Amino acid sequence: MGLSSSTSTTLISKNTEVVGDVHFTGELHIEGTLRGNIFVKDGGDAFLDIAESGVVEGQITVSRVRINGHVVGDVHSNKHVELAAKAEVEGNVHYHLIEMVKGSQVNGSLVYSGEASNKKKPAKSFSKVELSSGAAAQAPSSSGS
Repeated sequence: MGLSSSTSTTLISKNTEVVGDVHFTGELHIEGTLRGNIFVKDGGDAFLDIAESGVVEGQITVSRVRINGHVVGDVHSNKHVELAAKAEVEGNVHYHLIEMVKGSQVNGSLVYSGEASNKKKPAKSFSKVELSSGAAAQAPSSSGS
């Protein structure tokens, strides 16, 4: 899911805490803690990877994101969201394409935000999703569908 090898990569390693907003290009890998918002610089194409030990407290606005750690805040992605087995999101997840692995948790809404041509369709919203063996995600709660 990452970008090409010619892009720049930034790492916030374990036992590191960053306080403040981060604007980045290329790839950002978080194994430590970031208390602040995350944005893609100049609205470009970028990839965010939050490892199992990673914690983000703030809003995330990126094109592609893989979460396997803990996020407290809303996630906005205009391309692809991957929620790995250890992902815990306390907030709403706005996505165009989402991939959820068994064990991932979202305590908030899953909001489909497709292309401009799809804006006429009502957003599908979920109150809580937790995937575990034998369990299925809740049905969407939107009117008119």
